[in-house]
Amino acid sequence: MSIKTNKKRQGSYPLPFFNLHKTENKMETIKRVLITDAAKEVIDTLRKRFGSELMFHQSGGCCDGSSPMCFEKGDFKVGAQDIWLGEVYGCDFFMSADQFEYWKHTQLTLDVTPGRGSSFSIEIPMGIRFMIRSKLFTTEELENLIPTKTGEELIEES
Repeated sequence: MSIKTNKKRQGSYPLPFFNLHKTENKMETIKRVLITDAAKEVIDTLRKRFGSELMFHQSGGCCDGSSPMCFEKGDFKVGAQDIWLGEVYGCDFFMSADQFEYWKHTQLTLDVTPGRGSSFSIEIPMGIRFMIRSKLFTTEELENLIPTKTGEELIEES
């Protein structure tokens, strides 16, 4: 299986995703991160509670391991070692570059589950936590993914 990379941007990574819609023999760009209705409800609650924009980061580090963590936008500093996978329900979604190497062939779906996680994510006091469900991209999907950027590239564009 070959993976196309974005040669225009240094530091860009291959793009994979799901939910295909064909138009006039062209496939639309595939999102890397989807979201469930339950996760949308939690994000709505958090937006009301904190009164600010939110962001997600999935590091693969300590605590809840590879669970996505939700922060008020800007509370988690991103840089060249963080990969922006796109927006999900109006929230930027980042993953550490090391973790992305393992997950770049999968489409992620942001969901929630009952139970307190052991992370710094802002939904934890609600007795729930965000989680990821995933599926492998098809070869056709891999060729039509949205481009990724490093956190540093995203900041430079702002």
